[in-house]
Amino acid sequence: MEVLVRLLGLLALLLAGLGLRISGTLDEGRTQRLNDAAYYVALPALIFVSTYERAIGDLITPTLLFGLLAVLFSTAGLAWLVNRHRPDRRRRSVAIVQSYHSNLGYLGLPLVAATFDGDVTAVASVVLGVVSLIQVPLTVFILTAINGADASIAGELRQLARNPVLGTLVVGLAVGSAGVSVPEVLAGGLDALGALALPIALLCVGASLQVDLPTLELGASASVVALKIVSMPGLAWLAFTLLEVDAATFTGAVVMLGTPTAVSTYVFTSELGGDEQFASLNVFLTTLGSVGSLFVLIRAVG
Repeated sequence: MEVLVRLLGLLALLLAGLGLRISGTLDEGRTQRLNDAAYYVALPALIFVSTYERAIGDLITPTLLFGLLAVLFSTAGLAWLVNRHRPDRRRRSVAIVQSYHSNLGYLGLPLVAATFDGDVTAVASVVLGVVSLIQVPLTVFILTAINGADASIAGELRQLARNPVLGTLVVGLAVGSAGVSVPEVLAGGLDALGALALPIALLCVGASLQVDLPTLELGASASVVALKIVSMPGLAWLAFTLLEVDAATFTGAVVMLGTPTAVSTYVFTSELGGDEQFASLNVFLTTLGSVGSLFVLIRAVG
């Protein structure tokens, strides 16, 4: 019941963000400031608090890295097989990338931190860092290859290198590995800031959701929803079971990979020649559907 209440609260915050955008309360400027608060303050604080007491070797293991790569590329391969004959290439490219590109930062990590203990949250922070470094260049490559758009993968990697979330992950793991003591007052303050990550991020995601039903292509959207919130966590469950990882690694990886399509895929789509309305609708559908799928997933791993 507690998990259900938490996920219903998640849905309420998403809808609140959507309602505030529709009413004009969260206009573009205010949404951007809220987004900056999550991206530059709350999420980095959450990541640092979850990693500064842990050595890098305890979190980043060969089995974790292999499992993440296997699930990510397997899902991308399945998405290509399912959508390879779709006649509209703009829609085909979006359907492929949205089937694997997960909302790890604005939904996955804050949800894990609010639901599980510090060991699971630390693993989830590593999953965020590792998968982001792979899924962003992969998404840029697929969109540019299919749509013939002009983009630099090297440029995206340079932008990732300046990402405050990933930078904080590196700092937190370095502090933990070196055994540096962090003052209790500082740690407590960062913990309080990190607790704000989930509500702020959910409002941002809700304010970013767009629904345009005339663009609905049932088969295409259904394939994205099924691959993203059913097949991908299912593959993660299988992979990390076969790899015999510990409970914290299993839980963190499976739940993170079970998150819906990232809002950022809409941004990439608009910049790299994809079908923007189709992308926006799929973000909405996977996010809405993930409330139920994450409830099942969290209860199962719990």
